[in-house]
Amino acid sequence: MPEFINVSVVKKANVYFGGNVTSRTLKFTDGSMKTLGFMLPGEYTFNTADKEIMEILDGDLEVLLPDSDQWQAIKGGETFNVPANAKFTVKINAPTDYCCSFVK
Repeated sequence: MPEFINVSVVKKANVYFGGNVTSRTLKFTDGSMKTLGFMLPGEYTFNTADKEIMEILDGDLEVLLPDSDQWQAIKGGETFNVPANAKFTVKINAPTDYCCSFVK
């Protein structure tokens, strides 16, 4: 889906890691939420509360998912899932545009 219709956008940006990772929160009428974001090259560790589906719109990264010791290469057009209440690390190799869907 190239665009979202009938959403509310939270104006204040989510800014992490000194501005190297930013996103904006989208709220849908059914109560679901997503973030649209951008990551600059670097290595970042995140914690989840909800299950997340990370859709990589453009870019090049590696992800180390919970309970794995193998980095997985991800490129634009691919997705990966992160369980709830988990920690995962990404190595961003090229500027990366993403959409994160939160699954309750």
